[in-house]
Amino acid sequence: MEKIILSGLLPQEIGEKLGLSQKFRANQIFKWIGTGVSDFDKMTNLSLDLRNELKEKALLRSSNIENVLKDPDGTIKLQIKLSDGNIVETVLLTDKEGRKTACVSCQAGCAMKCAFCMTGTLGLSRNLEAYEIVEQFLYLEETSGKLDNIVFMGMGEPMQNLGAIRKAIEVLCHKDGRALSSKRITLSTCGIIKGIYDLADNGPHIRLAVSLTTANEDLRKEIMPVTGGNPLPELKKAIAYYAEKSGKRVTLEAALLGGRNTDDISAKNMIDFACGADVNINLIPWNPVKSLPFVEPTSGEVKAFVAKLERAGLNVTLRTRRGRKIGGACGQLGKTVKDSSNAINSI
Repeated sequence: MEKIILSGLLPQEIGEKLGLSQKFRANQIFKWIGTGVSDFDKMTNLSLDLRNELKEKALLRSSNIENVLKDPDGTIKLQIKLSDGNIVETVLLTDKEGRKTACVSCQAGCAMKCAFCMTGTLGLSRNLEAYEIVEQFLYLEETSGKLDNIVFMGMGEPMQNLGAIRKAIEVLCHKDGRALSSKRITLSTCGIIKGIYDLADNGPHIRLAVSLTTANEDLRKEIMPVTGGNPLPELKKAIAYYAEKSGKRVTLEAALLGGRNTDDISAKNMIDFACGADVNINLIPWNPVKSLPFVEPTSGEVKAFVAKLERAGLNVTLRTRRGRKIGGACGQLGKTVKDSSNAINSI
């Protein structure tokens, strides 16, 4: 008999799948999972008989940590092996105030083929299940203590796996479990318009970030093939719609590529795109990936580009790059353990 995986189930589903006659038992199990317990024997308010029965019928987690990589800047990257052998990466980011953010993956690989992204070179293996998303968060908390935020900015395109993401969010935000606030959740998309409307109409109304990178249609088609079916004028309409429906300001993200999207025309295009929209702009200098044909922008390029946007009255944040020595920075996920000398095999 195939065992039931509990990490992605709500209390009622746990009760139904395990055939529990006492509903409060399902709530107890669900709460234990939310606290990070990964061993039925640690569920001390359950009888020994029930714990033994659970071991026969169910699994608390479906995956395991293959490697832990640590950057001197405090960033931690987990390489998690799924039950079918696929490996996904999830990253813990800690800011200057000590706030901890889980950057989780929603797919094994990615089909979007963004030219500046390591993950985009892998191709798509498959969507992750809700429990595989939840487990990434639980593993990071097990490794590093209670987390403050979660961002769907890891491997994969979230709009292609919204069902599993919705379920994972429901599990993580449930009041009787981990009880994470939905205000602390951000989803990043490369700009799939249909998905933005879906999220706006059907929720959850979490924070939305759109990886724009450039507002030049031709250049964006070249480096972000998704643009072909999701043109910038229509993307701008979708962003405005989401902001109106959710009541939340949308973030535009841009990886700054040396000599490609940092000139005066690029700045003007981005200003024109953002004009009249309720948006913040997050800029991050491109993180190097040896196999990709781009270079990091100079500090002068970055400063000049930021200044142009700010003079236009835009709210701009220049993001700090973290985790680069372990392939854990934005756009680097998918590297093997051999790319870092900081890998260790257990927590």
